[in-house]
Amino acid sequence: MNRAATEYRYEKLTWPEINDAVDLGKVCIVPCGAVEQHGPHLPLDVDLICPTEIARGAGRQIPGKILVLPVVAYGYTGHVMDFPGTINNDFEHFMHHVLDITKSLAYHGFKKIILLNGHGSNMPNLDLVARRTNLETDAESVLVAWWQLLSVDKTFMPRWRQSKFPGGCSHACELETSLYLHLDGDNVRKDKIKSGVISFNEENNPFNWVDLFSAGPATVISWTSSYSETGVLGDAELATAAKGKEAYEEAVKQLVRYVEYFKDRPRDERRDRHRQKPSMPIPWGQRPLK
Repeated sequence: MNRAATEYRYEKLTWPEINDAVDLGKVCIVPCGAVEQHGPHLPLDVDLICPTEIARGAGRQIPGKILVLPVVAYGYTGHVMDFPGTINNDFEHFMHHVLDITKSLAYHGFKKIILLNGHGSNMPNLDLVARRTNLETDAESVLVAWWQLLSVDKTFMPRWRQSKFPGGCSHACELETSLYLHLDGDNVRKDKIKSGVISFNEENNPFNWVDLFSAGPATVISWTSSYSETGVLGDAELATAAKGKEAYEEAVKQLVRYVEYFKDRPRDERRDRHRQKPSMPIPWGQRPLK
């Protein structure tokens, strides 16, 4: 049997099997996270475990269509450095690091790449990585945060969520704590679970507020220590392992659905609208026009 058709873990394949995986048109999923404080009750690896396990869960369901890469462990966390343990990766280093991964995958022949993010402040950086991958290679890349998968079915979060909005699901909150209780409950300091507030959310200003699922139109994101005493942003006390299992299964289900859509979707092709052909290449590099 073709090992590439049954193995979803990228690093477990040999180089000839990578060629087989390319022939199968497998979708590569790159989990991206951070080593970052998550309050007194959650370990520093929350943003690594959550996207990795959701990606692997999807890989186990459709191994013939998915390859899950090792997690990108260090993200952009400079604003959290007042809390011990957080490791910051300079934003340009981070973007170049992930772009090197996507360009390597594209060079080997993979045409579809999902950046599955687990850390909120990675989002603008990874969005640019996906965009550059699309412009500078012949592969197609897309960014999705694992929690965004819970909003695909519009009935899921209203039924699942008990915490206040905005703020109840933000960081080390009802959602992250529930998912971690399901994935690695033995490492949750259950006696230290305590909800925390985002101080500027308490102002009830229509411009300046934040939640995992939305934010105000003009929200100031500064040092985490300036608006949180403990690093917990949200209603962690509402978390349960059973709710974490529900969230995990929903995220996996929707990721599988997306892979099955994305895998064979024809790429939108570039068309040059110049009347006269440009006399020089685009300075930042580009995939060639056909």
